[in-house]
Amino acid sequence: MLYILVTPLYNSYSGSRESPMDATDTSTLGALLRRPDLHLRLENGEPAALERPVRWVHSSDLADPTPFLSDGQVLLTTGTQFQGPDATSAADYVQRLTARGVAGLGFGTEVVRDGIPPELAAACREAGLPLFEVPYRTPFIAVARANAEAIAAEAFARRTWALSAQRSIALAALRPDGLGATLAELARQLGTWVGLYDAAGELMREHPGGDLDADTSAALNGEVAAVLRRGARAASSLRIQGRPFTLQTLGRGGHLRGLIAIAAGELDQEGRGVVTAVIAMAGLAFEQHQGLGRARGALRAGLVQSLLTDDPTLARRIARDAWGPLPAAPIVVGLTDATAARNSGLAELLELRADERRGAVFFGRADDGVVIVVPADERHAIDEAADRFGARIGVSDPTGYDRFAAAVEQARVARDRGRDAVTTFREVAASGVLSALGPDAPSLAAAELAPLTAHDAAEGSRLVETLRAWLDHDCSHEITAQALGVHRHTVRTRLALAERLLDRDLSSFATRAELWAALRVQPA
Repeated sequence: MLYILVTPLYNSYSGSRESPMDATDTSTLGALLRRPDLHLRLENGEPAALERPVRWVHSSDLADPTPFLSDGQVLLTTGTQFQGPDATSAADYVQRLTARGVAGLGFGTEVVRDGIPPELAAACREAGLPLFEVPYRTPFIAVARANAEAIAAEAFARRTWALSAQRSIALAALRPDGLGATLAELARQLGTWVGLYDAAGELMREHPGGDLDADTSAALNGEVAAVLRRGARAASSLRIQGRPFTLQTLGRGGHLRGLIAIAAGELDQEGRGVVTAVIAMAGLAFEQHQGLGRARGALRAGLVQSLLTDDPTLARRIARDAWGPLPAAPIVVGLTDATAARNSGLAELLELRADERRGAVFFGRADDGVVIVVPADERHAIDEAADRFGARIGVSDPTGYDRFAAAVEQARVARDRGRDAVTTFREVAASGVLSALGPDAPSLAAAELAPLTAHDAAEGSRLVETLRAWLDHDCSHEITAQALGVHRHTVRTRLALAERLLDRDLSSFATRAELWAALRVQPA
């Protein structure tokens, strides 16, 4: 039964190339009707219904044979179920067949009666079920055998095609641009568009070029990016504007190297075998590329360590020979989180942007993330990395290479304290030093002020409010009293009580500073 789906898949991939099978060797009802040796005569049936694949041919005179049938089969009958006291209605009979998905009904004449019953012909015509006559001289077994032979011919032709395609693809891999030639051959064999994406979701190669319109291409790019972002090996099918696509990732889970997209629906066994051969070759090419990428990454990491000495001389000389000049100062330095640093797609994207605009992007791994260096007035590469890979990135203030280490530290502070995908050090610095206190600060502040808050809750006093106002007004009793609307002696009395409860000397600058910080950390 597996071979039944071969014909539509093959035809959809073959484009304008001639099929290796003759028209009479396809497993459709139309092909059976065109066989001159069977002498079949069509009573009624739409052309589209006649080209539906026939999975098998079965014969039965049961009033309800549907328990023994499956979708896509052709049923042959002599019509005994329409005679006698227990005769079934032709309309009910046809309704059962169509509900089961039967592809056609053949009526054997001159066995029980001459010709096809008019009521049966009318029911089939109304239900859209193809009906044909099988003359007495044509045994039912001959019709079933003819369909079985067509199925076998399809399977043989499909296997022959798969072997030929794999041989052509293997030869293509030996050409100078082996990967590109392999994809071009795959597209030719399948008769459809094939695209190769790298780990960053960028379209590296496509065949035939320009086959996708802008909207379809944009939608497909989004789907590819989502699959690669998940990082798991996957094979999926989808439809974009009515056009089917099959996506197949390259590489192992967590370390995807790219993706192959094919403008076709779910492939049959032979088609999957051909695609698997290409995936293996593409995977090998990507692994070779990955080895080179690791070497380049190690070199970039070494240059980052050199720049951290605040002397760019060595890094400038090596970068100029390997990739082009370093970005011109003033620069900003971005630092990603450690999770993003393990994403190979991020390195692919930055490598691509560095190659596109030589001298505008430099990057390399540090101990806790990827360092990205760009001109101060052009942060596009940093924003794109955060947007496409969900990275958290801190960005330094504009600086020169003579303060590179300080810029990396600024980026680290901005990354660790920021809440947005991209946080600048300027934004963090504006929040003040107290905002850098750790997550335990509120708890410590609450414990420090607990004697005052407990007394206020129990006695209805205003010790915390008074202390906060006094510290905010430079410890002036007069100004504090005016702010609270009380007498200055009241302020003195409250502060004395607070001093006793806290067991702290409020005349000490250190005590005042600590209490002021505690009040700032703990909301009013």
